[in-house]
Amino acid sequence: MATFLHRLGRGAFQRRWLTLLLWAVVLGVAGAAAAGSSSGSGDSNITLPGIEAQKAYDVLGEKFPAANADGASARVVMRAPDGQKLADSGPRAEVRSLLGDLKDSSPRVASVADPFAAKTISADGTTGYAQVTYEAKAADLADADHNRLDDALDAAREQGLTVEASGSALAPAESAGSSEAIGFVLAALILVITFGSFIAAGMPLLTALVGVGVTMGAITALTAALNLNSSTSALATMLGIAVGIDYALFIVSRYRSERAAGHEAREAVGRANGTAGSAVVFAGLTVVIALVGLAVVNLPILTAMGMAGAGAVVVAVLVAITLVPALLALAPDRVLGRTSRKKSRTKTTASKPSAAERWAAFVLRRPWKVLLFAVLGLGVIALPATKLELGLPDDSSKPTSTTERKAYDMLAESFGPGFNGPLTLVVSGGDPAATKTAVGQLDGSVKDLKGVAAVTPATYNPSGDTAMVTVVPKSSPSSEETKDLVHTIRDRAQGVQTATGAQALVSGTTAMNIDVAAKFSAATVPYLTLVVGLAFLVLILVFRSILVPLKAALGFLLSVLASLGAVVAVFQWGWFKDLFGLQTTGPIMSLMPILLVGIVFGLAMDYQVFLVTRIREAYVHGADPRTAITEGFRHSGKVVVAAALIMTGVFGGFVGGDDAMIKSLGLGLAAAVIFDAFVVRMTIVPAVLTLLGRRAWSMPGWLDRRLPHVDIEGENLSGALPASSEPDRRDTDFTPTR
Repeated sequence: MATFLHRLGRGAFQRRWLTLLLWAVVLGVAGAAAAGSSSGSGDSNITLPGIEAQKAYDVLGEKFPAANADGASARVVMRAPDGQKLADSGPRAEVRSLLGDLKDSSPRVASVADPFAAKTISADGTTGYAQVTYEAKAADLADADHNRLDDALDAAREQGLTVEASGSALAPAESAGSSEAIGFVLAALILVITFGSFIAAGMPLLTALVGVGVTMGAITALTAALNLNSSTSALATMLGIAVGIDYALFIVSRYRSERAAGHEAREAVGRANGTAGSAVVFAGLTVVIALVGLAVVNLPILTAMGMAGAGAVVVAVLVAITLVPALLALAPDRVLGRTSRKKSRTKTTASKPSAAERWAAFVLRRPWKVLLFAVLGLGVIALPATKLELGLPDDSSKPTSTTERKAYDMLAESFGPGFNGPLTLVVSGGDPAATKTAVGQLDGSVKDLKGVAAVTPATYNPSGDTAMVTVVPKSSPSSEETKDLVHTIRDRAQGVQTATGAQALVSGTTAMNIDVAAKFSAATVPYLTLVVGLAFLVLILVFRSILVPLKAALGFLLSVLASLGAVVAVFQWGWFKDLFGLQTTGPIMSLMPILLVGIVFGLAMDYQVFLVTRIREAYVHGADPRTAITEGFRHSGKVVVAAALIMTGVFGGFVGGDDAMIKSLGLGLAAAVIFDAFVVRMTIVPAVLTLLGRRAWSMPGWLDRRLPHVDIEGENLSGALPASSEPDRRDTDFTPTR
C-alpha cells in the first residue's frame, strides 16, 4: 500500500497540471449533471418495509387509492376573532373567501374541504380546519404554487381571521447556508494556527470544497431519480467538509515533516502519500464500512443517507491522495511557512517539548489513574442515554415561530392533544361480511378504552372488503400513554382477527413512530456486529495486533454512549437548551442514534488510525513501547488536536440549523469527536498502551502468517527507495532541524 501510494503521490506531483485538469473536468461534469437535473427534493416521508404501520399504508394504497394518493396536501387551520365563532356571519364570510382563494391558488389543487360541510369545527365553534389536496406531488409544486398559497393565508389574516397551515404543500424551509460557513471559518482559523502558513491552511479548505462540490453535484443530479431526502445532502455535506479537511491536513502535515527530515519536494510528497496517505485510505475505509452498513436496517431513507455519506468519504480520500500532491507541487516551499524556514536556517539543535509530548509524558507517569478517571468521566456523561426515548419528528418539534407549529398548537388547544396524532385502523377481510363484523367488534372494543377521545364511523371501499376507522387519542402523539394505547389496540385487533378472520392493522404517524423505534432497536445489534466486525478485521491488518483493535472498539463504545448522553440531556431533557437555540424538547429522532453510531464509529477509527499508526511506526522502526508513544504524540498529537477541533467546528455549526434531526446529529457528532479525540484517543489510548507494553503489538504467529501484509507505516519505503537525505536545492532552501 505504502509503495503504491508513494508512486501515486510522486506521479501526481510530476503531472500536476494533468491532475488538476482531471479534477476540474470531474467537478464540471458533476456540476453540469446537477444543473441539468429536475429541481425539487425527494419525498421526506419515511417508509419502512415489513412493519405493521407500513403494511397498513400499503393496504390503503391498494384499496383506497384516492384516499392514499401521494399528492401534496395542506391543512389550513382558522380561528375566529376573540368573542366570535366561525359560524357568525362575519367570520363565515371570511372563511368562504379563504376557501375560494385556496381553490384558485393553483391549477394543481384537486379539492378544498369546507369545514362546515365536513364538520371539522371545534366544539366551542371558534376553530376549524380545511383540508387542501393537490394532484401533484410536493416535490413537483412550483414556487408560484407556494407563493399563492401564502397569499391566500395572508389575505384571510388581513380580514381578521387567525390562519396557520401545515402539510407537504407548504414551501420547504430555506437554508441560509450558515452552518457550512461557520465550519469553514473555524477550520480556516485552526489551520492557520496549526501550520503558520496561509498557503498550507488553504490547501485542505480548497480540496474539501472540490470534494464536496463533486459529491453534491452527484447527489443533486440523482435526487429526483432516487427520491433522496434533504437530510441526505446535509449529511453528505457535513461529512464531506469534515473528513475532506482532515484527510488533506494529515498529508500536508506529513509532507512538512518529510521536508524537515531533509527530503526534496517530490520525494517528500511521495513519502507523505505513502505513510499519511495510507492512513487516510484505511481510515476512510472504516468510515465507508460504517456508513454502508446502515443498509442492514432496511430503511430506505437511512440507506440513502449512508450511501451518500460513504460517497462523500470516498471522494474525500481520492482528492487527498491525488489532488493534494498536485497542489503541493505548485507551492512546494511556500506551504512550509516563513516561520518554519526561518527556524530551519538557524539550525536549532534542541527544541522545547510540545504540549502533546508533555501530555503523553503525564499519561505515561500515571496510566492507571488517568485511565480510571477518563472511563468514569465518560460513564457519568453517558448516564442520560439510559433514558433515551425515540420518535419521529412532527410539527411540534418545529420552532414556535413557524406556521406549522402554530397550526399544531391551535389544533391541540381546540380539538385535544391527540388530534395531531390520530390512529388509523385498517380492517381488511376476505369478504364484506367478515370486514363488517370485525369493524363492529373493534368499534365497541376500542371506544371503551380510557385513552380514546373519539372513534369515527368506518369508511368502506367500493367493494366493501376493507374499512378505515380513525381513532383519536386523548394524549399527545409522543406521550407514553399514546404508545401504550397503540399496543392495547393491536392486542385487541389480534383477538378480532382470530375470531373473524379479518386482518386489522394500526397505522398513522404515532404507530409509525413506535414501529420505527422498535425496528431500530432490533437492528442495532446486527448492525454493530457487522460494522465492528468488519472494521476489526481491517484494523488487525493495519496494526498487526489483536489488543489494539479491541481497545479501539471499546473506546468507540464509550464515545458513542457519552455523545448519546449529551444529546438526551439537551434535546430530551432540555439542559442548556437556550445555549443551543432549542425551543422545544421531546423524543430523539428515531434515525439519529443508529446514524450517530455509524458515523461516530467511522470517525473514531479515523483518529485511531492517524494517531496509533504513528506510534506503531516508531515501534516498528526500533523504539521501545513507551518511547514509541511519545514519538507518536510528538509527530501526530498537534495534528490530531487540530483535526478534532476542525471536525467539532464543522459539526457544531449544524447545531444552528432548523432541521431537528440535523441539529441533534450535529451536536451528537461534535460531542462524540471531543470525547473520542481528547478523552479516548489522546488519553485512554496512551494509558492502555503503556500498561500493555509490547503485548499491545503482539499477534498469534499462525494468524500473522495467514494475513496479508499491509504496509501503512512506510516500512518498505526505507529499504526500497532512496533516502534522499540531501534536500534538493532547486526546490527549496529548507534544511532539517535536527
